[in-house]
Amino acid sequence: MSESATPPDASSVDASSVDASSVDSSATTHPGAHGGSRPSLGLVLDFAWGRGPFTATEAMAGASLTRSTTIDAIDTLVEAGIVHELPNARDAGQYSGGRPARRFELPADLGAVIALDAGDTHLGATVTDLARRPLAHLRADLDPQHTVGQRRAAILHHLDAVLASSGVPRDRILALCAGVAAPVARNGASPPHPDGFWERTNPGLAEVLAGWASVVEIKNDAVLAAAAEGDLGEAVGCRDYIALIAGERFGAGAVVDGHILHGAHGGVGEMVLFDHVRGVGSAEGLGPAITRIAGELLASGDAPADGALARLAAEGLRADRVLGLAAAGDPDAARVVHDTGAFLARVVAVLGSTYDPERVIICGAIAESIEPVLGAARDVLRPLLDLPAPALLRSRLGADIVLTGAVSTALAAARNVGLPRLVAQRLRA
Repeated sequence: MSESATPPDASSVDASSVDASSVDSSATTHPGAHGGSRPSLGLVLDFAWGRGPFTATEAMAGASLTRSTTIDAIDTLVEAGIVHELPNARDAGQYSGGRPARRFELPADLGAVIALDAGDTHLGATVTDLARRPLAHLRADLDPQHTVGQRRAAILHHLDAVLASSGVPRDRILALCAGVAAPVARNGASPPHPDGFWERTNPGLAEVLAGWASVVEIKNDAVLAAAAEGDLGEAVGCRDYIALIAGERFGAGAVVDGHILHGAHGGVGEMVLFDHVRGVGSAEGLGPAITRIAGELLASGDAPADGALARLAAEGLRADRVLGLAAAGDPDAARVVHDTGAFLARVVAVLGSTYDPERVIICGAIAESIEPVLGAARDVLRPLLDLPAPALLRSRLGADIVLTGAVSTALAAARNVGLPRLVAQRLRA
């Protein structure tokens, strides 16, 4: 979402849109469905969202309404305390001739949204206003050994803390979105996992967080990475792409024809399929793949025992150190980079054949230093596909990409659901 808090264009991708099945039908309509109000209110709100100061003439053109209908809708929203009337140009010292136009604004501090990234071992939480300006942020460790009840309690504790730090009253939270490392069905629940991992990672958050906002969305973390890339990243304006979280384990958010894919249980993009792909063998991410390939090279005896890679192994192999060694020109580390690129190419070839994306974007903290691996993968990828090979890109949204996508999704939910509900409440009052 841009600084003006405009949600992604529906013609490009609806990755951050609200799932209609996750909210009641009355919430998905504009204020015209509530309290005897008119559809024109919703059209004016859509125009005013994230726009800054505007005049009735601008709203009339933007909302495709008559002048009298536009002014009536604006006045209703002003009386409800939703839209604020600003000093006119003459009062502001910016106009001297003729009759000054009235000026209005949908204030960014009318409400706020909460975004959560509830990973296996961490929790990120952010409160922003409607213009995406951060009001509070925290990052905390989560114990992967916690029971479901302990994890719920820890998430609620940190949620209380970040909201208190923001200074925003709870009744002004218009939407909340939480990302989890699990498939998520349309009702916000995760299916059973053979080891119980998904149920623990998503410990019934749809139910636990239900009272926190007008609309609460629980999403898979890779889905939110896709939302972030379509909103702010390498997929802006692209209708067919995959956001591939690639740190410790692979997870894919797939966007096809401008629509993010979920599946019956939210399982589109689950990477267990790579357990059955020759030359891949598991859903391990690029970090573990680099260290595994480096270890295999050393164990094979093809790398000298007194070389730089062997000395690095004595200190403990880490992906960032291997990549740094390759960047410094070490031939053994360069071979690890090449072989990791070939490994990634096979992963991308499977995704390319399955979803036919225009772009595959490598996401997460590892993306910052992964370009040499991508270069190697590009050289290997083309012969593996009959279709045109997707562009292989690295994300520039950093380690907090899931939180970024959760903010985008929460802001879209605030615009589509939370704000219309607020208007309806105030009109009824």
